[in-house]
Amino acid sequence: MNSSVSSRRGGIWILAGILLTAIATGSAPSPLYPIYSAEWHLTSLQTTAVFAVYVGGLLITLLTAGALSDYIGRKPLIAIGLAGLLIAMGFFIFASGFETLILARVVQGASVGLMMGTLGAAMLDNAPRGNTALAATLNGAVPGIGLAFGAVASGMLARWAPNPEVTVYASFATLLVLLAIALLWVPETVTRRPGGLASLRPALAIPRDSRPLFGALAGAFAASWGLGGLFLALLPSILVVRFGLTDHLLSGLLIGLFTLIGALTGILTRNVAPRRALLAGLVALIAGSALIIVAVDTEIFALVLVASVVGGIGFGAGFQAPLRMLTTTVEPHHRAGLLSAIYTISYLSFGVPVLVGGALEPLLGLATVATLYGILMAASALIALLAQLFSRRDRRLEMAATEQNAHPETEPIAL
Repeated sequence: MNSSVSSRRGGIWILAGILLTAIATGSAPSPLYPIYSAEWHLTSLQTTAVFAVYVGGLLITLLTAGALSDYIGRKPLIAIGLAGLLIAMGFFIFASGFETLILARVVQGASVGLMMGTLGAAMLDNAPRGNTALAATLNGAVPGIGLAFGAVASGMLARWAPNPEVTVYASFATLLVLLAIALLWVPETVTRRPGGLASLRPALAIPRDSRPLFGALAGAFAASWGLGGLFLALLPSILVVRFGLTDHLLSGLLIGLFTLIGALTGILTRNVAPRRALLAGLVALIAGSALIIVAVDTEIFALVLVASVVGGIGFGAGFQAPLRMLTTTVEPHHRAGLLSAIYTISYLSFGVPVLVGGALEPLLGLATVATLYGILMAASALIALLAQLFSRRDRRLEMAATEQNAHPETEPIAL
């Protein structure tokens, strides 16, 4: 018994490390975009396409294999995802142009998507003594920490390491191998059951009793990750074009500041009533979006710093508070499906506006695109805030979700 408890306690941290590193590989290319653009003469649309295809690959596996680990087990999917990420790191290392970069990002996104819901569910499964609050906090905080780690580490290597286009990905490949070995010590928590093949049909596997609350909170997920897309995809170019700042480390640090503030916000507000934290987060998302608009228009760099902090608070609270609400409504054998649905909404909002912005930039200019993007994010956060303030039904659902666990009956929503 003691050995089992110890294994589960250690397992949750190994799983958190895998999730952190997987997410970090996704943000690692961001500080390198200016290098790729200069070296291969990429257009703005090509640069944003490199960002967007990662999201596309991720969404494909979230929608098809998001609930698969609820049927065949957590560890097989995590192992396949780690292998896929190692292949993607190889593609990055030997990339020779735009086409190879696209291939690397698709494989990378698909691998991360395969693992995201599975790792989140596995952390809930391995929570020591049923401490699902710890697992829910890690599920909310680790993606932000991972985004920060990937951007900052990549920015530092881009500034000081030789050949950063190789060094960045070789470093992550080494870390992934070590984590794959550590996965051997994590216990499997799912017993195989029928239905795995049928679960591959593209669907949002949201448990029936979680659906009303999921619908009420979807706007918060969209606003949070939408602003995250602006920082990760457009900020490096904004710094160069509007402020004349070409230091790759600086863009990595600003992205890291935004995402790390988000992660810390979720951790510090874990004992705050989720709905109160959500409302504060939506207000911060509106303010952060407005600040980045003013910063781009006035070219005052200090406002970029303030926007990173305020927007980061909104990113953290706007994502983690509703995540905490929803994880209380689902039984263990439906966890991966629900978490995959949450990430599907989040990453759609993360990638689609960026791709549209990249297509419009040659016509409107970066400053106009950034302004329109900021207005869109402020408007989406405002709509989500008003929905929270004026919907009594949604409020009752959210309060009920924080007080007791529901007993969901799952029926995937086919796409």
